Amino acid sequence: MVEEGGLRENRLYVVIALVIVIAVVIAVVFSSREIKAAYVPDGFLNNGWSENLNERESSSGLFGLEKWCSLTYRIGGAYPANFTVATFKPLIMMDENDLIAKAQETIQDASQQGIVVDNNTETSGWRILNNGHKTSYITYDGNDTSKTPYEEVMVIAEIWNCGNSGTSIICIGVAQITDYAHNVTSVNTSSWEKIVSDRGGVLGFVGADGLIYNVVCH
Repeated sequence: MVEEGGLRENRLYVVIALVIVIAVVIAVVFSSREIKAAYVPDGFLNNGWSENLNERESSSGLFGLEKWCSLTYRIGGAYPANFTVATFKPLIMMDENDLIAKAQETIQDASQQGIVVDNNTETSGWRILNNGHKTSYITYDGNDTSKTPYEEVMVIAEIWNCGNSGTSIICIGVAQITDYAHNVTSVNTSSWEKIVSDRGGVLGFVGADGLIYNVVCH
């Protein structure tokens, strides 16, 4: 009887030990799934640019093992623009082709808000950002059909994977470059320049304070 009692007691200790180990493993796994949102430092938000806090979004799936969040920056005035940084933390890092496809899908879906791009104007390439990451980008010309008269816009999607934080990043920017509503016939690319400029002028504008160029992701 004493031996049986000791055996039961040992089994109990084993079960308790397994429960503790499982709890520790779960805690480690979930703590490693915390997501750090990629963002633009405040020092680069000037000349009317600011984050729209009401547009902050976040969600999770697979019992919290996959997460995503986004921050949106805007500028108003005659040539309004918006720029969104979306951060994804999947179980497995997303393939860059999948990221580009997701970005293209998002741009096409923007037609529901009136942003219609001309697919024939698509250009693509790569560059190195200030954070050291090599990125892939696609750009389009388009129109904001939600306005009367339609206004011309330029659109960019830029993607990369950040191994340091285990996240995938998609940046999407839309900038209005005309002001037909006030009978202005010239083009103004100031908002577009702020979104896409970099030190090398890869996208046609040289500057160290471009929004995408200065995204912090790790």
